[in-house]
Amino acid sequence: MAAYVIVEMTVTDPAGIENYRKLAGAAVALYGGRFLVRGGKSETFDGDWHPERLVVLEFPGLEEAKRWRASPEYRAACEIRDRAASTRMVVVEGTA
Repeated sequence: MAAYVIVEMTVTDPAGIENYRKLAGAAVALYGGRFLVRGGKSETFDGDWHPERLVVLEFPGLEEAKRWRASPEYRAACEIRDRAASTRMVVVEGTA
């Protein structure tokens, strides 16, 4: 069953995020993932959630998503990300 990583990000350093994007994108591909949504305009339908930036990743399964999240490649990207943005991230199993 596929796994989807949903990321909410508030960017504080746009240049830093560009560096993060390069490293993170390579790590996603290395662990079998792909981007379904990478930024773009969002609109709130219900509630009071107003994210600045959303990213949705798809992995073949939950274990692949967990390996990516714990990987040295992604951890290196996170060091940059943590200085350039605040982030919330969840993973959910599901089918499209």
